[in-house]
Amino acid sequence: MAELYLLTPPRIDDGFVDVLSRTLDAGPVSALQIRLKEHSESELRALAPALIDAARKRGVTVILNDDPQLASALGCDGVHVGQDDASVKQVRADMGPRALIGATCHDTRHLAMTAGEQGADYVAFGAVYETATKTPKSRAPLELFTWWRELFELPCVAIGGITPDNARPVIEAGADYLAVSGGIWNWPDGPERACEAFSRLLD
Repeated sequence: MAELYLLTPPRIDDGFVDVLSRTLDAGPVSALQIRLKEHSESELRALAPALIDAARKRGVTVILNDDPQLASALGCDGVHVGQDDASVKQVRADMGPRALIGATCHDTRHLAMTAGEQGADYVAFGAVYETATKTPKSRAPLELFTWWRELFELPCVAIGGITPDNARPVIEAGADYLAVSGGIWNWPDGPERACEAFSRLLD
């Protein structure tokens, strides 16, 4: 059964750690990706420790987006890299065997297989649906998850526009993790209720 992989919003305020804590308490979340794209590195360094602490207290794996060196400096469990970042092979060499490394693979089977060969711990396909969080470079069809799941043991992550209302087909297609940002933080009833709704789907 799929698990929930939560991404932070691109910009947060001082009260976000409390919102995050309540959301994490509302249902099982496997991983938190700190993706503060609209903050400077100095702001990120100031904001991240409280987010990491909130996740760790709940047994949630912490991944930082894009920056392997900063991920190590902050004590994160790993890093997620895009195709424009360092290669998985280089990140593995820099961070060592224990770090968790995820790779964006868009809708491309070859990119995913290459990431797996280079030592990625998971591959991410997307965008699955239309998303307002970022401008996607590709759309990943649901059959891609089914194909991957049938051939490879390496976990695959579905990302892009996933909400409690549209997640079921993604789960049924075989995604191991649902990476969600706006589908939690922008949910009309609030992030805690969204997390509860995902939990019911994933139970």
